[in-house]
Amino acid sequence: MTRTLRVVAGQLDLRVGDLRGNVDEMLDTYRRAEAAGADLVVFPELAVCGYPPEDLLLKPAFVADVHAAVHRLAAAVDGHAAVVVGWVDGERHPGADPHDAEDGPWNAAAVLHGGRVVGSYHKRALPNYGVFDEPRYFDPGPAGQALYDIAGVVVAVTVCEDLWVDDGPAVDAARRGAQVVVNLNASPFRRGKQRRREEVLAARLEEAGLPIVYVNLLGGQDELIFDGGSLAVDGDGSVLARAPRFAPAEMTVDIPVAATGPAPDARPVAVSGTSPPRAPLPEPVPAPAPLLADDDDPLAEIWAALVLGVRGYVDKNGFDEVVIGLSGGVDSSIVAALAVDALGPDRVHGVLMPSRYSSDHSIGDAERLCELLGMSCRTIPIEAAHDALTSMLAPSFDGHETGLADQNVQSRIRGVVLMALSNAFGWLVLTTGNKSETAVGYSTLYGDTAGGLAVIKDVPKTVVYELCHWRNQRGEGERIPGSVLTKAPSAELAPDQRDDQSLPPYDVLDPIIEAYVDGDLTAPQIVACGHDAEIVARVVRLVDTAEYKRRQAPPGLRVSAKAFGRDRRLPITNAYRSVDEARDPSG
Repeated sequence: MTRTLRVVAGQLDLRVGDLRGNVDEMLDTYRRAEAAGADLVVFPELAVCGYPPEDLLLKPAFVADVHAAVHRLAAAVDGHAAVVVGWVDGERHPGADPHDAEDGPWNAAAVLHGGRVVGSYHKRALPNYGVFDEPRYFDPGPAGQALYDIAGVVVAVTVCEDLWVDDGPAVDAARRGAQVVVNLNASPFRRGKQRRREEVLAARLEEAGLPIVYVNLLGGQDELIFDGGSLAVDGDGSVLARAPRFAPAEMTVDIPVAATGPAPDARPVAVSGTSPPRAPLPEPVPAPAPLLADDDDPLAEIWAALVLGVRGYVDKNGFDEVVIGLSGGVDSSIVAALAVDALGPDRVHGVLMPSRYSSDHSIGDAERLCELLGMSCRTIPIEAAHDALTSMLAPSFDGHETGLADQNVQSRIRGVVLMALSNAFGWLVLTTGNKSETAVGYSTLYGDTAGGLAVIKDVPKTVVYELCHWRNQRGEGERIPGSVLTKAPSAELAPDQRDDQSLPPYDVLDPIIEAYVDGDLTAPQIVACGHDAEIVARVVRLVDTAEYKRRQAPPGLRVSAKAFGRDRRLPITNAYRSVDEARDPSG
């Protein structure tokens, strides 16, 4: 015989610093879960304050306010169901060195019931890689923390990285008599991340043999995108329930537990009594399936992540509408399509800013794009401003080659126009540079880099094209004009200009950038993979010398394992060049 623990996992889109709003949203979920006969309601990592709170955690008043918010939430947890919620436990003393603190703070999970905080689990494994730097803020928790008796079931609480540790907290809890493990997460999206999470879950199931409830955060937070994907798995590896990705959800599941009771040495903290009578849940549709179902479409998940990231950045920062400079090229077209999917056409404005070098087909493509997407479109020619600046600068440029300077003047005029519209109407400017261009510095400071959010900053040019074709095949008819996808890429800042006059073809460039930026390979290692040595040396130098541009560019949405910004942090003033060192290691 088995009994069940009814769990509701609140996969919520929360906001960093919105303590009252986050608590209110969780209370709404709690009340619905209580009505559904839940024994336990689980919310994501640091749900009370949002993730990642970063240096807000260094403010004693912020930590104190998080404490107050948790106690406000606890006071309302007055029914049968218990709550496990992420918060900041411990104190922050003004000016204290966080590594010297004897009383935290800790990245914690509070257990709430009966109007009070029953206990608090302190995260043991603090990640310090990629986008994570939790040892900057938190102390690690100890081994052997309390287990909790919730509705007659012994529950172990863990937080995110704890589950990624071989023979770690989950296995320790199983040895001490736990019957179910709940795991609170703020696990950000990157390509292929869900499969990696499920590989980790499979490894813990093999070690511990216990049901695991994995609840993940949702929503865009600055560069990071949290994709949800919460799930509950039985001890044998079958999936009992899945929440959707990229959408809020309240996943309700009955976790089967052996009726023989916990191990005699479990000694859990008593939280709540046995479950009241309740209606059974409908059978899951589809029926429980194994982990690692390989049915994800990588282009679909990237598109969904970018849409969620745009919506989160725009809405959470208080913008009603956005504006995009439209060139008729593929990058501005995909950004417009993503913005319309995220916000709706009424909130997206396109601006054409033709110059003497703009082709008729590019202007027509931009106008057609706006028509297909249903967004507004206006045209502001830049020729008058270009003429005025050219005349003004002519005496200083006398006798000097002005080709690149003149190209950048045009881009900066367009940046001024977009920022003027932003100031006048409160529109957020979305920039359109992709990862390939960002990597090699193929952009203009204070020109096409001027704006509030770089939507495709982490998307290589070749993937931009793949995403556009994918979006056009979704059954809604053409969204991005086919002519945009077939013409040669061009900045149109000089006569007959094409990108491949300044850069290697993108199908050559992108693998080199991936190897150097994402893979951290040196130039000789990239050449050894079969790439042309001269092209590799050129690309590596371009990437290295463009660091100062990237540091001044707007934040961009992260969809890869190594995005510019949080993931990849290199000095601007940097004399190391792997190409030079490989040629003359002695210096």
